[in-house]
Amino acid sequence: MAIGIATAAVAVGAAFLVTGGGSEPSPSGPRALTSDEANRLAITRFRNYEARGRAVTITVPGTAGGLIVTGSVDYRGKVGYGVVHGTGRDTSSEGLIEWTADSVFVHPMANAPAYAPASPPRTGWYRRPLQSSGSSLDSSLTIALGLGNDRPDNAELLPQNGAAWWGRDRVDGHRVDVMTGPSSPDRSDTAGNVRYWVGSDGTMYRVRVSVGSAPQPVDIEFDTQKFLPVTPVPGVTPKK
Repeated sequence: MAIGIATAAVAVGAAFLVTGGGSEPSPSGPRALTSDEANRLAITRFRNYEARGRAVTITVPGTAGGLIVTGSVDYRGKVGYGVVHGTGRDTSSEGLIEWTADSVFVHPMANAPAYAPASPPRTGWYRRPLQSSGSSLDSSLTIALGLGNDRPDNAELLPQNGAAWWGRDRVDGHRVDVMTGPSSPDRSDTAGNVRYWVGSDGTMYRVRVSVGSAPQPVDIEFDTQKFLPVTPVPGVTPKK
């Protein structure tokens, strides 16, 4: 996929906007990517695939209160697993969650733990289709799942299609460059819709994107806790 780093996020079908909320890089761009920056942006999703999986914290804002998903994503099996907590809302949406590209499995819990158990319960799960639009949570889950790929993107095409450097920052002690992705192949005006915080070796530390159904940007932070291999729950068939 030539510029898959763009489609990794915009493919969910929601409206995305350029955003700079939260910690701000310094100095600020934008400017064209150097060859080294383009190469690092091109391999950042492949780094996740190489690692097999990453621990993530997904912060999903909402007008009636937000949701935080703390868990792990298996980038080879294309499945995520974690625990959902609400912020500024009741506990009706809390519990365990596992998701694939087309399905969400939820296990409601009145007192959800801080972290999902390594061995998920074998019963009490409810399946629903993953919504392609209209749900900030589902859009965020789709984005998180798409941040791994079995091959690097095309570094030469990234700057040609609008990818840019915006500044430098630190994430949990790691020095990073903040870069925006290129336009989606079928949407010429989408350059800059997604921001990536990328380390010197191409490791992805943060992704930020605005989803049309959310009032504030969605943040996906990596390595926020220990990675746990994802155990499929009944009904989930990871990709080989």
